[in-house]
Amino acid sequence: MYRAVAMGTKGMVASAHGLASLAGINILQRGGNAVDASIATNAVLNVTQPHMCGMGGDVFYLIYWAKSGEVLFLNGSGRAPRRAYPEFFKEKGLKVIPPRSAWAVTVPGCVAAWEDLHRRFGSMPWERLFAAAIEYAEGHPVSYNLAHYIAEHRELLASRPETAKIFLAKGSPPEPGDILCQPELAASFRLLAKEGARAFYTGPIAEAIVGTLKKEEGLMEPEDLANHTSTWGDSVSVEYRGYTVYTTSPNSQGITALLALNILEGYDLASMGLDSPALIHHMVEAKKLAFADRDAYISDPEFVDIPLSMLLSKEYAARRRRSVDPERAKAEVSAGSLQGDTTYFAVADRDGNVVSCIQSLYFPFGTGIVAEGTGILLQCRGAYFSLKEDHPNVLAPGKRTLHTLMAALVFKGKEPYLAFGTMGADGQPQTHLQVLTRILDFGYNIQEAIEAPRWIHGSPHGEVHGVLYLEERFGAKLANELRRLGHNVEFLPAFSSTLGHAQGIMIDCHRGVYQGGADPRGDGYAIGW
Repeated sequence: MYRAVAMGTKGMVASAHGLASLAGINILQRGGNAVDASIATNAVLNVTQPHMCGMGGDVFYLIYWAKSGEVLFLNGSGRAPRRAYPEFFKEKGLKVIPPRSAWAVTVPGCVAAWEDLHRRFGSMPWERLFAAAIEYAEGHPVSYNLAHYIAEHRELLASRPETAKIFLAKGSPPEPGDILCQPELAASFRLLAKEGARAFYTGPIAEAIVGTLKKEEGLMEPEDLANHTSTWGDSVSVEYRGYTVYTTSPNSQGITALLALNILEGYDLASMGLDSPALIHHMVEAKKLAFADRDAYISDPEFVDIPLSMLLSKEYAARRRRSVDPERAKAEVSAGSLQGDTTYFAVADRDGNVVSCIQSLYFPFGTGIVAEGTGILLQCRGAYFSLKEDHPNVLAPGKRTLHTLMAALVFKGKEPYLAFGTMGADGQPQTHLQVLTRILDFGYNIQEAIEAPRWIHGSPHGEVHGVLYLEERFGAKLANELRRLGHNVEFLPAFSSTLGHAQGIMIDCHRGVYQGGADPRGDGYAIGW
């Protein structure tokens, strides 16, 4: 391992940035619970990972509440504006929604979800949860990872003065260790701490969002923000080798990992050998089948009837498994017949409560649009909608798009065993598969599973199809064997960010110990108490 496993008995935070993990631990040490710490952690990530997440984006939560023994799902994703119709884009000659445009902005759901979560489970005063985020927004050192992203996306950030003054303040990208000052974002957090979510959805922040988007022909109206609500619901789950794997429900793509796990359960993965050509081949083929079903059936359940019980049944998995050729990769797969840049963090507290959370702006820096005077970047999640009339994820007013965001909780019997997730858009289910099977099939600990070499089929945002990218640590021999099986293999550098930034917490209920892991591919740290 490149890093030691973090351990603690009273609490654990594993997030994508050290300052965020520290903020969460400080809340736990001051008597807050996992929900309080999760909000504080996420708020700091808004500041230290502006390329990955922010108040202008969406969020999904899985919560295990020890007192009741419940696993709860909170959907904090936003809806399309009421003036958003496919015809609007077709009249402009567009076949897709441009992700770096005001038209891609859906209602940000993050802040409402924070407040809903706090009202139901929070134990500390709301305003205390944002103290660290405010402090770091006034100035914090730029990490090597953030400096790289700012430099890589310099053209986007320079295209709008409001964005450039934050991230290109000196006319050029900051160097690692330079102090990034975001005073307007600090002011937005102060307002949020004082007035709650109403400041975001009906107050001055809402006015800034709508006003900024209107200057770029955006479709957002004040009513779209004012009418937003989060949704409490049930998680979805499958049994896998004696464990129960829970994930975020549609419109989240979490079911994709469950579909693939169901298929893989029919194989003896351990006998194939760790990182063998046979193992990776079967996992990639299961991924293809799961993605085909995701794209055919999953969208907003308020608009589309999703046959979850059939999709997640063992009988359906057995039928899908029969289409896997153990000797040859399929170039294309179809959906089965039913007839017959993101941040993840996990928090656990002394009472056994566990939070598994995923939050995002979608593309790095979202649309690149900052709501004037707020320091808040706006997401481009609407770009994931289809404009095809017969597609289940077709754009419609008030609809939530199929979401790449997903988070997981794994139980052993009635006790929580693992909280896990990763950034990476379409790569998320693939990283889930690889980390979960390393832990559940091969006995890895959380840090070993996260650090291990990974693969991704296609690119995270779906631009490239049919390529199986291997981290170069796998080696040429494995690549050649996979090519012999029909895979179009290319290499990525060791610890490439393209392969996601994963975090997780393993829970040993019998000994009362938390073990945390964080990804060396990013800035993540797990801190135990």
